[in-house]
Amino acid sequence: MTQAATAIPVPVRIPIRQILPWAVLIGLLALIALYFVSTEQGATAMFANSYIHEFLHDGRHLLAFPCH
Repeated sequence: MTQAATAIPVPVRIPIRQILPWAVLIGLLALIALYFVSTEQGATAMFANSYIHEFLHDGRHLLAFPCH
């Protein structure tokens, strides 16, 4: 009787140079989203109207950010 050879899984190597641009982009988008959810209101507002504040109002309460 012969024994079947078991395949040893080889980990896939992903070069850092391929991941780094995507990681930077996702990090930047996350910081922009955090700004709009957390501080886009009042004196620190980038936009004059309160449209963004009202659009994200329920999300702020869901994430426990005080807004009024």
